[in-house]
Amino acid sequence: MQAADYQAFTNQLTQNLQADPRVVGLVLVGSTANQSHAPDAWSDHDFFAVTESGVQEQFRTQFDWLPDHENIVLTVRETEHGLKILYQSGHLLECAIFDLDEIGLAKVNDYKVAFDRGDVTERVERIAVPNAILAPSPASIQRDLGMVPCLLLVGAGRVKRGEAISGQVFIRSHAVSHLLTLLAHHLPSDNKATLDNLDPFRRFEQVFPEVGQQINAALSREPIAAALGLLAVYEAYLSDSDGYPAQAVEAVRDVLKNMLSD
Repeated sequence: MQAADYQAFTNQLTQNLQADPRVVGLVLVGSTANQSHAPDAWSDHDFFAVTESGVQEQFRTQFDWLPDHENIVLTVRETEHGLKILYQSGHLLECAIFDLDEIGLAKVNDYKVAFDRGDVTERVERIAVPNAILAPSPASIQRDLGMVPCLLLVGAGRVKRGEAISGQVFIRSHAVSHLLTLLAHHLPSDNKATLDNLDPFRRFEQVFPEVGQQINAALSREPIAAALGLLAVYEAYLSDSDGYPAQAVEAVRDVLKNMLSD
């Protein structure tokens, strides 16, 4: 969606909801809020619609309040309160319908209150997490340092057992999540505010392009070779960390190499 069309959709959504007296407020979140980063051609619309108590379910099941609702091709009830809504054009909405009390179930970093008829801003302020990478505790660093080699080993073992789908999830998702969390804390950058503190995968390559390229190169390989490549990145950038499990890394590397040669 082009920038002008994206803004027009946001404007129409706001107008539609403001025209309904049952709606208490609208909160734009993520890139839709246009705070730390602007929406681009691939951005979906993320928002919370806040209604009077008792009418939320109507908004979760009837969609005539949305712009161009006649062009909706799919609605998915992702959670009790949240939805994914897909248009014929391929544009996606990720939204939640809350009453005031249900706002407390959510967590946001970037947000903008488009309109507020009563206490929405204050409720969102309570759940907002500043969009900054906070220093992790020593205990969480030790956990992440230990989890990366363990998860790579578990994933590789499952691949060798014939459980390739499960194994790849461990290698390419679970282990990488801990690895990115560690690297975001450990590596220097003046641009860390670009990172998403609720999702370690988001915009990592933009902040750390060289390391991101190495991780993506590892991920492009076959599963066990990918595990070895990720372990090499882990060693290269984190071996000077306090509590780095050098013996465990050596042991996992040897097992992975043996698996690769079998």
